[in-house]
Amino acid sequence: MNSPIVAVVGGGQLARMMAPAATALGITLRVLVESEQASAAGAAHETVVGLPTDPDAVRRLLGAPRPDVVTWEHEHIPAEVFDQCAAARVPARPGAQALRFAQDKIEMRARMDELRLPNPAWRVVETDADVAAFLDAHGGQGVLKTARGGYDGKGVRVIREVADAHDWIASAAAGGPRLLIEAKVGFRRELAVQVARRPSGDCAVWPVVESIQRDGVCSEVTAPAPDLAPELAEQARAMAITIAESLDVTGVLAVELFEVEGALIINELAMRPHNSGHWSIDGAVTSQFEQHLRAVLDLPLGDTAAHSPWTVMANVLGGERQDLGDALVEVGDPGAKVHLYGKGVRRGRKVGHVTVTGADCDDTYRRAVEAAAIVRDGGAA
Repeated sequence: MNSPIVAVVGGGQLARMMAPAATALGITLRVLVESEQASAAGAAHETVVGLPTDPDAVRRLLGAPRPDVVTWEHEHIPAEVFDQCAAARVPARPGAQALRFAQDKIEMRARMDELRLPNPAWRVVETDADVAAFLDAHGGQGVLKTARGGYDGKGVRVIREVADAHDWIASAAAGGPRLLIEAKVGFRRELAVQVARRPSGDCAVWPVVESIQRDGVCSEVTAPAPDLAPELAEQARAMAITIAESLDVTGVLAVELFEVEGALIINELAMRPHNSGHWSIDGAVTSQFEQHLRAVLDLPLGDTAAHSPWTVMANVLGGERQDLGDALVEVGDPGAKVHLYGKGVRRGRKVGHVTVTGADCDDTYRRAVEAAAIVRDGGAA
């Protein structure tokens, strides 16, 4: 085949991290970036500046030489973009019918129920009475969510009385995102499993990982999840394949899970490379970014096995340090792999991550967290 062109909508760090894999595979990565300062702008082979809401920018992304496929760095894709892809005869992967289940939590919950996969108790919310009835039935608390637009803890609110939901209900009534409420799950920990699927149907699954969240944002990921019962690991992998096949997902799918008393409950879906899979860049035979490119181009999928007994990825959120480049001479651990996203530092913003592999889980975790703290602000965790 000729050297393929993959077009990506979205110029953040996920698109940026596709670039090394694309280069290695001889793929041209053409990215629609929000600005010339976007994270992916300095890494992609070709860039188009604009937003997915701008038809002219999308037209230029899909223009000559025509890309072989278009894929997404985030789920916030207007329906009109899919129409433009169809008109340009460029396959969109994942397609609109699959992506809607990652875009809309109500659609996702309803589909998981249809597939008889484990959801928390939930219902659509339109009125105060809906909230009151749910709280009465579920111990006086629930998790209120916007159906669309939430990420990294945004669009999520734990509520204990109807008044806690008044402003969101008013916003939804005025045309804002629809709402749902879910039972607050008393989970032991959060897990995630990723699967890649190509159009011809082949799937490849990575080891199940443990994800630690702080203030609604992923902080650390350990692969594989420590002390996970083999039957639960197999159940998670089977669920991921079922979801990918049933929803006709093409590319990488991340399934976020709660582990609850020896069982699993689905939290959220993401149909793209995901924070829980960054460990795979340094820790797996095939990274999620290479695999996503392979999958959307319908190329043979790579091996997902881990290189080492343990891999820990620690996110770097904006802190005291403004020039992250200085950290590269300060991280003293030669086994710590530092990844910087080329983004301006803002407190709490994801600006990089550190990965460490090793033979001992606790030691690997400690080294990753300490190195990430040095990158963040020059101090130990």
